[in-house]
Amino acid sequence: MSAVRIVVFNSDDSFAAPLRSTLLGLAGVKIIAEVDEPALLPQALERFRCDLLVAHLDPAPETVLPVLAELAAGESGVPIFAVSESTDGQLILSAMRSGIREFLTKPIDGAVLAEAIGKVASTTRGAEKHGALITVIGGAGGVGATTLAVNLAVELSELAAGSVAVVDLDHRFGQVATALDVEPTYTMADLCDSPEQLERQMIERALMRHDSGTRVLSRPLHFAQADNITAAHCVGVLSALTAIHDYVVVDGPTRFDYGSKAVLDIADYNLLVFQLVVPTVRSVHRMLGGMREVGFNLDRMRLLCNRVGCEGGGITLDDVNATLGMDVFAQIPDDWVAVNQAMNVGEPLATAAPKSKVRQAIRSIAQMLHDPEGEAAEAPAARKRGGLFSKIF
Repeated sequence: MSAVRIVVFNSDDSFAAPLRSTLLGLAGVKIIAEVDEPALLPQALERFRCDLLVAHLDPAPETVLPVLAELAAGESGVPIFAVSESTDGQLILSAMRSGIREFLTKPIDGAVLAEAIGKVASTTRGAEKHGALITVIGGAGGVGATTLAVNLAVELSELAAGSVAVVDLDHRFGQVATALDVEPTYTMADLCDSPEQLERQMIERALMRHDSGTRVLSRPLHFAQADNITAAHCVGVLSALTAIHDYVVVDGPTRFDYGSKAVLDIADYNLLVFQLVVPTVRSVHRMLGGMREVGFNLDRMRLLCNRVGCEGGGITLDDVNATLGMDVFAQIPDDWVAVNQAMNVGEPLATAAPKSKVRQAIRSIAQMLHDPEGEAAEAPAARKRGGLFSKIF
């Protein structure tokens, strides 16, 4: 799998959501970094391996253009697209003479942008293949996101017959290594202390190999190390991992903040896990609303309902579908005994309870992600909201 990896420059908060929404609405596009200071652009292009820089010139084109001209004349070779509300011929001419590949006026014409990015994609396709990045996010604490992430990675290892890594982004309390009973020597913190470009040898050293073939990147060993891990670190590590694995499954991010947004942007699938209880459904509703507000493309989101059958009270999947405005992608039945026993002995369900309904459900999810053409629906279909807010909210 390959994608056009984009670094975005934008210092205008009012245009952040429309720009993000327009870019992420195009197939095969990943935003890997966002910068709001022109002086930080050279560092961003050095740190992140990208295929395209999209720069919003407004409200001060005269400040941004000189920086873009230096980048265009540099050795990175990264093409640059400029976006502005101005149609002034002199500005456009100045931009093109500075080495800008495309000049797009606002509002951005989606078809024109798609065609321009397609030209960039034609020069990158096949040059560097990347594995799929899958995040597993809990709509609330204790909904089973870690169990799903770990077991999904193990199932993908078998289905893909290739290299799969599972990464713990809960930097303080993560339990991925515990769930697979591995003792890490090196962790995410060690990769974040490394130079700008991660070497493959360094990555291999940090990954612990499980008997299933799945590789594990653990959370830091010490609380203090977690304080030094930034969103840029996470994106850099995950990008490096997808360059050498068929699948990278991420347990997390655990909070919906700036760092989370950066990770969700570069993912191919974001699995949002919840249970049929009011507080969790309300949290998921808030998360989806926040994502919509910042222009996040929800086509990459999949809702997973866990522990179906244990609730015994009032809320149904149809209620959730209508309230959230999205259909549930998959259900995982309740089998607390099998899951708890597997976690306590540090084994995946494929080993500890291979015939359990939970294991079979997770394997089915892995199959749908491994073979997207076999999905019943390419993306969760939106349903009309309403009617149930009085019940759930």
